[in-house]
Amino acid sequence: MTTRPSLKSPPFLLADLLAGLPPEWPVDLTEDLRAAVLRSGGKVVVLDDDPTGTQTVHGVPVLTEWPVEALCDELANDLPAVYLLTNSRSLPLAEAQALNADAGRNLRRASERTGRRFAVVSRSDSTLRGHFPGETDALAAALGGGFDAVLLIPAFIAGGRLTVDNVHYVADAERVVPAGDTEFARDASFGYRASDLRQWVEEKTAGTVRADQVGAISLSTIRIGGPEQVARELLTLKGGAVCVVNAASESDLAVAVLGILTAERQGRRFLYRTAASFVPLRAGLAPRGLLAADALGLSGAAGALIVVGSYVPQSSRQVCALLEVPGIISVEVNVAALLDERGRAGEIDRVAGHVTAHLRRGMDVVMYTSRLLVTGVDSTASLAIGRRISDGLVAIVRSIAEPPRYILAKGGITASDTATRGLGVRRAMVMGQIRAGVPVWQLGAETRFPGLAYIVFPGNVGERDTLAGIVSELRAG
Repeated sequence: MTTRPSLKSPPFLLADLLAGLPPEWPVDLTEDLRAAVLRSGGKVVVLDDDPTGTQTVHGVPVLTEWPVEALCDELANDLPAVYLLTNSRSLPLAEAQALNADAGRNLRRASERTGRRFAVVSRSDSTLRGHFPGETDALAAALGGGFDAVLLIPAFIAGGRLTVDNVHYVADAERVVPAGDTEFARDASFGYRASDLRQWVEEKTAGTVRADQVGAISLSTIRIGGPEQVARELLTLKGGAVCVVNAASESDLAVAVLGILTAERQGRRFLYRTAASFVPLRAGLAPRGLLAADALGLSGAAGALIVVGSYVPQSSRQVCALLEVPGIISVEVNVAALLDERGRAGEIDRVAGHVTAHLRRGMDVVMYTSRLLVTGVDSTASLAIGRRISDGLVAIVRSIAEPPRYILAKGGITASDTATRGLGVRRAMVMGQIRAGVPVWQLGAETRFPGLAYIVFPGNVGERDTLAGIVSELRAG
């Protein structure tokens, strides 16, 4: 067997990380997975803590409200999955838990009325930011408990998020960095130290679950033992254990999902805490290529609106690249003014007026928050500041009088608040992706701009020129 190289100090070469791993499982599992999903008979319901979780699916709805009646309609239709946009990453823990509990209770009632079974995915960030274990604990209780395990699967292959030897990595074309050494681990609200997911669970549970109590499905199990060995190991889990599932490729995830379905068919019950790559496999969705510009149905002479609220460094770099594109109009939102009651209304009126005027002239406008990050004394205070800023962006979007050609929102919280509170989205359809990890929604009839293409661009996705490339392509298209 090839000896794996020693990885001493990050960043590592991606090739070195993957060297010495067993070859991928040699069997194409597409048909086996599709058959297993059909046998399961349940709809996949994804509770998404921001709208970027739709970055791997197509042809499925997103709900921003989930009364029992609406969930009955979704469980009764033939679509393989539905997303419930909780946007809970923007909320304090107690509110996030209450939202998950409400969704869980309503799902149980809808299932009882329709007789339709469902499987629940708690979809969160591939760079490990979010309310864990608070959300899964609240959701499990609301769903009646009795889960044998919470499966932790943060791999997002298209975005370069891999889990190898239980360590979670963030990769680009050539290099990988352990997640705990990235800018994402320094998040003001959801920061962490550990890259080993077993240690991360211990960190996030404040020691309630020790690292040595966390199970793991290794790449050796996945690539040598295959789905049956994965199932055998999952069958040993009980009592709400936490189990890490390693994955460095889509093939690894396919093997893991088939093993999970096999274990579930034998009576096991799992709650999934995952990134986006898991969902299409668990829902049996066939892959689809990237959307071309002409698939978005763009029309009209108005300009496009790009709204940027994300503060991760990747977003700031992408904004800089976009501002280098000739003809792009920039309107900076003064965050200090939004946070000051005396200047807030005036800043909202100023920005909305400028944006409306430029859109009417057919200009593409990028509206972005000033780039100096304002944080609070702790995570709760930082979330409150972020909420106040996002409320200001929503007020600006509501005040824009000209329907844009399309809207692109950069950052998960920004995209969620713009959609739900700025545009009035209650149900949208995911059309697909315009770039890897960048989904496009079609807005519903209830919104301010019915039928409009709405691009949800995660803050932590893409290279420096990805945002500029999308805007340039859609201008030409």
